[in-house]
Amino acid sequence: MMIEVMKSKLHCVQVTEANLNYMGSITIDEDLMDAANLIAGEKVQIVDNNNGERFETYIIKGERGSGCICLNGAAARKVQVGDTIIIISYALMDFEEAKTFSPSVVFPRENRLVTD
Repeated sequence: MMIEVMKSKLHCVQVTEANLNYMGSITIDEDLMDAANLIAGEKVQIVDNNNGERFETYIIKGERGSGCICLNGAAARKVQVGDTIIIISYALMDFEEAKTFSPSVVFPRENRLVTD
């Protein structure tokens, strides 16, 4: 049996930009993507702590070290710059594998990796 489990999470990052005039997606700083084991094109769920919105989109690589969290296209209507969001990806895996799987969970500070 296959089940869907959380694979990666960027917990409580701030939206830095909302670009309505783009085709869609979320642009994420490449440093944050690497830390959370996320890749360009990957489907993610976005949870907005400020307004309760929950929606899905896909990732576009943002400039490394920029702290960029930009919602593009229609998703830009669901957030405000400054909102705190959680970015979650999921993976299908065998039930037994899922019991021992450890997701990548990152708690950035001001959209930057914390190294202390």
